[in-house]
Amino acid sequence: MIPMRLKAPAPGWTVSADVVVVGSGIAGLTVALRYTELDPDAEVLVVTKDVLSAGSTRWAQGGIAAVLDPEDSPAEHLNDTMIAGVGLCDETAVRVLVTEGPDALRRLITHGARFDRAPDGTLQLTREGGHRRDRIVHAGGDATGAEVQRALTEAVRRAGIDVIEHALVLDLLTDAEGRACGVTLHVMGEGTRDGVGAVRARAVVLASGGMGQIYASTTNPVVSTADGVALALRAGAVVRDLEFVQFHPTVLWLGEDATGQQPLISEAVRGEGAFLVDATGERFMTGVHELADLAPRDVVAKAIMRRMRETGADHVYLDGRHFGDDKWRTRFPTIRAVCLEHGIDPARDLIPVAPAAHYASGGVRTDLSGRTSVPGLYACGEVACTGVHGANRLASNSLLEGLVFAERIAADIHRTAPAPGEPVPDTRPAGLVDPRTRPRVQRHMSRCAGVLRSEESLAEVARALTDARWTPVAVEPCTESWEATNILTVASVLVAAARERRETRGSHWREDHPDRDDARWLVHLDATLSEEGITLTHRPHDPGAGERADTLPSRVRAELVEAGLDPRAIVSLYETALAEDLPGPGDVTSMATVPADRRATADVVARADGVVCGLAVAEGLFAHASDGRLTAERHVKDGERVRRGDVLMTVTGPVRDLLTAERTALNLLTHLSGVATVTARWVEAVKGTGARIRDSRKTLPGLRALEKYAVRCGGGVNHRMSLSDAALIKDNHVIAAGGVAEAFRAVRQAWPDLPIEVEVDRLDQIEPVLAEGADEILLDNFTVEEMAQAVRLVAGRAKLEASGGLTLAVARDVAETGVDYLAVGALTHSAPALDIALDLRGA
Repeated sequence: MIPMRLKAPAPGWTVSADVVVVGSGIAGLTVALRYTELDPDAEVLVVTKDVLSAGSTRWAQGGIAAVLDPEDSPAEHLNDTMIAGVGLCDETAVRVLVTEGPDALRRLITHGARFDRAPDGTLQLTREGGHRRDRIVHAGGDATGAEVQRALTEAVRRAGIDVIEHALVLDLLTDAEGRACGVTLHVMGEGTRDGVGAVRARAVVLASGGMGQIYASTTNPVVSTADGVALALRAGAVVRDLEFVQFHPTVLWLGEDATGQQPLISEAVRGEGAFLVDATGERFMTGVHELADLAPRDVVAKAIMRRMRETGADHVYLDGRHFGDDKWRTRFPTIRAVCLEHGIDPARDLIPVAPAAHYASGGVRTDLSGRTSVPGLYACGEVACTGVHGANRLASNSLLEGLVFAERIAADIHRTAPAPGEPVPDTRPAGLVDPRTRPRVQRHMSRCAGVLRSEESLAEVARALTDARWTPVAVEPCTESWEATNILTVASVLVAAARERRETRGSHWREDHPDRDDARWLVHLDATLSEEGITLTHRPHDPGAGERADTLPSRVRAELVEAGLDPRAIVSLYETALAEDLPGPGDVTSMATVPADRRATADVVARADGVVCGLAVAEGLFAHASDGRLTAERHVKDGERVRRGDVLMTVTGPVRDLLTAERTALNLLTHLSGVATVTARWVEAVKGTGARIRDSRKTLPGLRALEKYAVRCGGGVNHRMSLSDAALIKDNHVIAAGGVAEAFRAVRQAWPDLPIEVEVDRLDQIEPVLAEGADEILLDNFTVEEMAQAVRLVAGRAKLEASGGLTLAVARDVAETGVDYLAVGALTHSAPALDIALDLRGA
């Protein structure tokens, strides 16, 4: 059995903090600094496994990707990221990354990070694999991570943030309701905080870096033993997509027996023009991908492995000899020094390279605020799965992700002010793995679960991992046994997920299932750990819904479904709207003026007569924005007429949450109620005629489903939801097809079962389209008299819709001609909002 908690002595000391941050890389230190800025009186504690300046960040060579060039755009950065992620990126998370990233980078510069600049003082930008624009900022040529680590370390020290160094975090402390309230840890040293202790905190942030040391050959430092992911698994958190381990394609090859951390040859070297060749000098990336040597990392790593198999070689070469010695010295001094240390002069010699484990695209599942599935436990950086990376991380997005989501975590903790209870004893089975099994596990992982995988190889490593859990001797608690247990725990989950995903996608390459299979495998694999073992759950991929759909009250979810609305799409809409309102620290006014513990009740009140619509949507927004802390009671129903002064809904909860969510909720409620109110006026105008009022596709981007729902609440009916619901032949289609008959035949051949509608603007066009079998005819800008003639001419052989130039003043006259529908685009695209307000009763 995989241990559910680490065997360890009882804590011999305890310290307290408002927030404890586990890890001292870019993600962890940014959380600590940002939270201290938001609350200067807060006690923030950083726990790091090595010294403060030794986070994994310092090993990053390439740089940080951000849109800084005026000719670049967030949309292009988003597109490159989505392509690299091979269908599994959360578009909402990526959009957060690329839009908030530039400002987060600028704040990093204000903390003292010095990036390389051009002679005119502007930041130098370069390109790496998968990027179609120069958008990578770098420092010291190829020492970006070291510079970022230096700047943040100095900023943390200036801020007086408390730090515990040489500390291995063991397990999470939780209260009686399962909320995180601290951690246990072991300090490897002597002093007041040595041995096993405990940190009590209102919130716990995992920023512990990667898990590369589960492999024999990796670019990760020796401290990257998957401690954060293992802790989260034992705490019951959901871990997502762990099978997607990125293997950096160009790691300095030091011989077939080399193990441990291997020197990285940055992708920026290829970004500056170096290229891959085999032993014969052939450039084998040409023709493999449109970007050749700058293809996404999974593509390059696979191409290298293929060429190595074809030639029987155990490495290939990177050719940067054309750079010359000066460029190597100035642009890549760190890489040059490493190469020289191993007897290679990159200005004169080919550099031997091979793929090695580099970065985990999966990790502890979080939402857009960094929250895990365990209340009070947050995660960011490589330990987390925010949805940004999908099946394969785009180069230099990792440091940016650490910046952006670290700031979001700090803002969320400050806004929500978690207040867990006292920790309760953990009575689950404890255990340890014999540390002597560690090198054997690592070798099996590299050989059988590395770049190349198959059912046979994965079954072999699974057996080895099972065997490693058993030991004939008692294992004593110590750093080596704790790390070995973490490595085996995470390796076991990774292998289970890799066996489950029977396709090749991104950085997961199954030789026995070599093709990408969107029909079956456009899913995420969520893993949890219990005393019964590992459970894998398939979660269908939704590119933009984020991970907070569960915050919707069950009755709201049911009503949305009943109304024909997709709850995931509504949550995505919430996230987009809230992201506009809450960048950076969040609602600064409410945070400054309202105590965190203040609660109140507010009434949502009509300020004008009309038809209400969107109450369930607004209630869901209040719940979602507050993570369930706001509750609502409705006093009317969607579609009901209300009068000025009527209380539509009462909302209760934290005042900060109320005021933060107010604008977004009212934006939706007033707009939808306005659409319903206008629709009701049109419906009243044609009452008794038999004609129906219906909408068009003249809707606001992203709001079509909601606006069409509002039309129904007002008594109208919907026309096409999308361009695929029915074929609508207009004059431009007729011109393009060469005639009405030709257009009809083309549609019928392509889509034989779809109804065909035709738009006409003259009476003489009606008979030909009837002859072709039109199901519906749209009378565009006809006079009332012409509409009456059209009704007589058609004589029930097709439905008729009047559109164009319609007003309420003529609505009844038009309806009385006998047409079936009046199409009113103004219902959605220009309906005035119904005045609705939120009145706070008192705090």
